[in-house]
Amino acid sequence: MVNENGGQAAQIERELVEQDLDWQLAHAESAATALDMAAELAPDVLICSERIGSTQGLALLAQLRERHPETVRVLLMDAGREHDAMQALEIAHRVLPEPPEALALIEAVESVMELRALLDDPGLKQAISRVGALPAAPRQYLALTRLLRDPDTSAARIAEVVAQDPTVAARVLRLSNSAYYSGGREISDLRTAVTRLGQNALRQMVLASEVFAAGADADAMRDRSLRISQLAGQLLAGPSAELAATAGLLSEVGLLLPTPGVQGGDSTVAPYSVTGAYLLGLWGLPAPIVEAVAFHLQPARIRGSFWVTGAVHVAAALVNDREVDSNYLRTVGQLDRLPRWRAMADALIEAA
Repeated sequence: MVNENGGQAAQIERELVEQDLDWQLAHAESAATALDMAAELAPDVLICSERIGSTQGLALLAQLRERHPETVRVLLMDAGREHDAMQALEIAHRVLPEPPEALALIEAVESVMELRALLDDPGLKQAISRVGALPAAPRQYLALTRLLRDPDTSAARIAEVVAQDPTVAARVLRLSNSAYYSGGREISDLRTAVTRLGQNALRQMVLASEVFAAGADADAMRDRSLRISQLAGQLLAGPSAELAATAGLLSEVGLLLPTPGVQGGDSTVAPYSVTGAYLLGLWGLPAPIVEAVAFHLQPARIRGSFWVTGAVHVAAALVNDREVDSNYLRTVGQLDRLPRWRAMADALIEAA
């Protein structure tokens, strides 16, 4: 753990004892000390404050990622920095508030470690290798995401990027004129469509168009994924809603791949949720999105409160008319919201 407050490390150590976890915690108060200790210890987890003296914590995590790419990285950030937190997830596996709540920190680390163990399974890797060519990363979506980070980016510039793919542009126009967005006024120019949809909806539309671009069921998968995305994004607030919307959109991406057998040919089959998560990991998407795709069929495997995985589980189940895990919702204190969520799902289907 890298920060200037040794008391926080002591608090976490006490929680580790209470949870009966045999983890060893080392504390560094400077960036230089952290780099030296990491070289010596090769840690499984790195927890870093947003600022350590004159060093930015995210920059330090980026350095440590280069030297120890397999290490789980957690950034501690002051509240009220939602936009920065979203960007930080490109380097950190988790962004948690500072000062950290010890139990929440432990649960976050355990979740990331479980995801890593799942996707590092040798049988899964061997099975994926037999699939052949995997779908390419969505380049237009990634370019648009980078562009939208600049608050001075104009709608005209965004429209230029969208217009590079005529198929995507046509779908953006169609969505902006749908009953869900149009309000009865038809538009035909791409710049107005970009403004009407808003940044988040636009990114989801571009992502869906790139990922579900071909195949006999591409249109049906795209429309279904967009409904899952919209609903999942409505179940959470703030930047978490954006994560849930993206994870919901990609929750069925594994269906694009042939179903690979794992450890025993046809006797054991990798679920599409796991193969989809593996693909997203190769694309370099943020860990909470990969985790939600991997575990949305079994959300109880994730410790902690109702977050992205839970939202995607509920949204995907309702859109696909599957049973929602009521025991899981009861455990995380959300079961009483299920009737309202069902009504929201019905409304989205009717508006489509």
